[in-house]
Amino acid sequence: MSAPIKLCDTAGMDNERWLECRMHGPKGDIEYTVGGSDVATIFGLSPWTTPLELWMIKKGKMKPPVKDNASQLEMGHLLEPIAAHFYAQKTGNIVTDDTFMYQHADFPYALADFDRRFVRKSDGKPGILECKSCSYHKADGWANGAYPIYYELQLRYYLAVADVDIGAFAALWGNNPENDFAMPEIVRDKAKEDMIFEKLDRWIWSLKNDVPPTMEDVSPKLALESLAKIYGPSVEGLPTIEFSGKYETSLRRIAQLQTELTERNQEIKKINEEVEAHSVRIAEIMKEHEHGVLETTRDKILIDFVTRRTSRPDSTALKKHYPSIYDEVLKTSESRKIKVNIQAI
Repeated sequence: MSAPIKLCDTAGMDNERWLECRMHGPKGDIEYTVGGSDVATIFGLSPWTTPLELWMIKKGKMKPPVKDNASQLEMGHLLEPIAAHFYAQKTGNIVTDDTFMYQHADFPYALADFDRRFVRKSDGKPGILECKSCSYHKADGWANGAYPIYYELQLRYYLAVADVDIGAFAALWGNNPENDFAMPEIVRDKAKEDMIFEKLDRWIWSLKNDVPPTMEDVSPKLALESLAKIYGPSVEGLPTIEFSGKYETSLRRIAQLQTELTERNQEIKKINEEVEAHSVRIAEIMKEHEHGVLETTRDKILIDFVTRRTSRPDSTALKKHYPSIYDEVLKTSESRKIKVNIQAI
């Protein structure tokens, strides 16, 4: 290994130009590239993007989707220097900003923006600092020195590009850095690194040879959402797809599960009807009261009959009295769902 190639300084660079450099290098001479945020996606471990979606974007067959959490992303960017500040304060390590874009010395497709580096106080070794922020409900992913695997892949990739042996996270999820802050470190692992770059080599090969990845290793929910974004709505008049025998087991299982789901929903409906039947006399006794109780020799049976109020627009009234406003705020949603029917021949 050797030091990475410094491609360009991204300080002051607008987002459009940064994306150009990130996609094909500052000179536009790199056919396909990989960045740190791509690695988990290529492994099928990203919670946000699938390998096929990323592949389509890299091939220019699909535009990157417009993110609907721009404010959240902006907040995360603003919190990065705060996380870096408290990391430096707590560790004594020297943290510096890094605005350059780098290229791996041995893998030209591998580009990286590190944002921040650090020098460890105890031994003067250099490292890469990756600042993250999250909400409280994701804080468990950073408990007891842990870190999400998709971020681990990103940081290990950065260590390889930078050719340094240590990395650290500065993860912030609240306004109390004594409790709402984690600083796990990782040490470079050449075996894991080789595994990462073997996968990335195959990924670049798939781009050059026009072989799209499958959804095999992707969570089903994310895979279906991604396929909906890639292929869009169904088109009337297209020919019927003929499946080969290897799909028979999956198709029969879908049909079976859909039948079971229908039967269970019918059971739930019957149970709800029975609950309502038993509730009528109780409601007559409760009248306008919210709480009731029945004490027995072994327990207390507590009854709640509380009014819950929710407010939502009355679409019928809105359409009737303010039709132009109704048309303006009307949102059309699309969905496609596999349904399997088995017909006897």
